[in-house]
Amino acid sequence: MEPNVLQHVDDLIAACLTRGLSSEESNELNEWIHASEENKVYFLNMREIWFSAINASDICCFNKEQALKRFQLRVGIRKRKKFSWWSVAYVAAVVVLLFIVSYAAYWQGGKQLKSRFTDVVIEVPSGSKTKMILPDGTLVWLNAGSKITYSQGFGISERKVNLLGEGYFEVTKNEKLPFDVQTKELCVNVLGTKFNFRNYPDDEEATVNLLEGKILASNHVKKDKAIQLLPDQKVFLNKKSGAMRIAQVKAQNAVEWTNGFLFFDEVLLPDIVKELERSYNVIICIVDPSLNTFRFYGNFIRKEQNIEEVLELLTLTNKLKYSKNEKYILLRSINE
Repeated sequence: MEPNVLQHVDDLIAACLTRGLSSEESNELNEWIHASEENKVYFLNMREIWFSAINASDICCFNKEQALKRFQLRVGIRKRKKFSWWSVAYVAAVVVLLFIVSYAAYWQGGKQLKSRFTDVVIEVPSGSKTKMILPDGTLVWLNAGSKITYSQGFGISERKVNLLGEGYFEVTKNEKLPFDVQTKELCVNVLGTKFNFRNYPDDEEATVNLLEGKILASNHVKKDKAIQLLPDQKVFLNKKSGAMRIAQVKAQNAVEWTNGFLFFDEVLLPDIVKELERSYNVIICIVDPSLNTFRFYGNFIRKEQNIEEVLELLTLTNKLKYSKNEKYILLRSINE
């Protein structure tokens, strides 16, 4: 076949596999395909290599080496009577195109494969909480307005979770795969233990209460050396300054929220306000900035006490008073 004829046929095949053919072009290509068995085999081979090269929807099935071998076999199918520089250039161009398409298929397929194995995300709406078991057997409670994220490979190659909000963890022991809970400012590393981790994005502080075992707490604000916590210890991290301190506490109190209680143990008022907003679906404004530095202690039963009862108990500290309008609850200093 003359080079110009072969080039025209290849153009028709390329159009057939991409943009489509007009009725006239389709008839011309069909006539050529059915003119001989050799033509039919050539067309089928070209069609097969085209789809094997561009099929990026399943990267696991794409094999660049095999596709190249098939292509090399195909371009050698025809025995031409005359040597043609155009044919050599055409083959070289197609080989280059094959590698470009192969790379594009690998890159695009990798993106699709990554998105296919997307992370597992569990979110809890305001006013509720949830309990779950992770793939490794770890028990997790998530508080209102919280979110946990982990990979599909969790428990196989690693045990890392990203936490936004508050969670209580009873970690299944596995010395080969340490358990990491990561937040923006604070990270906890454990083997097997029980602890409560709180770090909502709008909290002033990130805190961890340890009930059992040992954990390492890493400060991501100051990049300091990790510190070790023992049972009934609580770590406080100031998310702005990076200052971190440890206090002795009754750590069990920190997980009372899993039983429907609101327990505040040396908690800043802004963080208490945010917890009340999540628990009761209300909007609370601290009018007097001086209240932002006050810490409060208290234990409330969320299901049995409404927001007014909780606020009344807070006023017994003689540090604040409150008022309500149609939209907001306003907190002011008792001296205002």
